[in-house]
Amino acid sequence: MDQTPIRNAATVILLRETSKGPQVLMGQRGAAAAFMPDKFVFPGGSVDTGDAAVPLAKPLSAACTSRLSDHSATDLATALAAAAIRELWEEAGLLLGSPGAWSGVVPPDWQGFAATGHLPAANALRFVFRAITPPGNARRFDARFFLADAAALIGDPDDFSRASDELRHLQWVPLAETRSFDLPFVTEIVLAEVARRLPFDAAAGSVPFFDNSGPAPVFRRLA
Repeated sequence: MDQTPIRNAATVILLRETSKGPQVLMGQRGAAAAFMPDKFVFPGGSVDTGDAAVPLAKPLSAACTSRLSDHSATDLATALAAAAIRELWEEAGLLLGSPGAWSGVVPPDWQGFAATGHLPAANALRFVFRAITPPGNARRFDARFFLADAAALIGDPDDFSRASDELRHLQWVPLAETRSFDLPFVTEIVLAEVARRLPFDAAAGSVPFFDNSGPAPVFRRLA
């Protein structure tokens, strides 16, 4: 049996409407990355220990919080939302937040974000997909995917100057052209779900969940 630990993770699918159709933000992982090398992905990563205690200027919607909640970790929804916002900031240099001052000690991973004079805001995030990495991978994640309208960003959505070097070739990809990129299998499925939800304000419905935590993969929907 695979003993690789499964870590909670969060991913942000930024979507923007243009005169030529919808676009999503993607970048390429490095060739030496331990997980999905060279693949084009959305900004995202593991939940950090301090993410659950990060103050959110605006919370997730009640519906998203309910679907994300885990009875063994009542603050899981907050941690996932905070991680999604932090990873977007770290990997793309883009900010989902509201003006405000942090109280107390700012966690190390959040100091750059806090220096902008903003608190993270989760109200633009919509929980749209969940997937657990199959056994046999070097790293495994219980990943929650959040869809967000780029109109909610603070600043220029084309300015990646504050991004780390974790993702290369950051770019807005036309939704209709994403399949021409080297994508992980799960990313292809998530993109199909994003397309199903257009226009952006369409009724969400249930959330697809690819559960690979057990001996056999299971697909179900989170109501």
